[in-house]
Amino acid sequence: MEKKPQFTGPRRPVGGGARPRPGQRPRPGDKNKDPYVINEYIRAREVRLVGDNVEQGIYPIEKARKIAADLELDLVEISPNAEPPVCRVIDYQKFLYQQKKRLKEQKAKAAKVVVKEIRFGPQTDEHDYNFKLKHAVGFLKEGSKVKAYVFFRGRSILFKEQGEVLLLRFANDLEEYGKLESMPVLEGKRMTIMMAPLKNPKKEAKEAKEPRKSQADEQAGDSED
Repeated sequence: MEKKPQFTGPRRPVGGGARPRPGQRPRPGDKNKDPYVINEYIRAREVRLVGDNVEQGIYPIEKARKIAADLELDLVEISPNAEPPVCRVIDYQKFLYQQKKRLKEQKAKAAKVVVKEIRFGPQTDEHDYNFKLKHAVGFLKEGSKVKAYVFFRGRSILFKEQGEVLLLRFANDLEEYGKLESMPVLEGKRMTIMMAPLKNPKKEAKEAKEPRKSQADEQAGDSED
């Protein structure tokens, strides 16, 4: 049986697609290359123009490109899904730098909050309590949240009122360093509170005490009347 000749010529690369011609620039806006479409690559027939030193409004795309070129700036499509698309006249490289800077600042602000846990028993002795209170002060000073809980083992759940008193005492002893985010909550075998650190401990602790002082003064004034 005669064998068919095999094709030995150049093969198309796997995952083909059109290869860029030599010297061809990648189109801005392509995925993983450029986040925005700019200048001659904008395909809309008309756009809404915004930016400094330009008269905002809707322009034919050629007119919008000319306005940007006259100012020696770029035409950047910032809202492609709007009708018509919104384009800003701006220095594109400066625009990208500002976007990256803003994103970096947002990530810094969204840093994860560290939560430290402190566990008590319903009948914690005074020495153990003071030891854990000291640790909690250190955690709040360093900017961490403190999650304190009383764990009830077996029949110790009968002492849940005692556990609640312990947690409220703990929150009160920490009022100069943190604020109570929620009252004691019983979930299963745990009764929990969460303390958040004060940004300015002395100032916020003073402000927290002032309303109670003013209320006492008002009551004293009422009694005198």
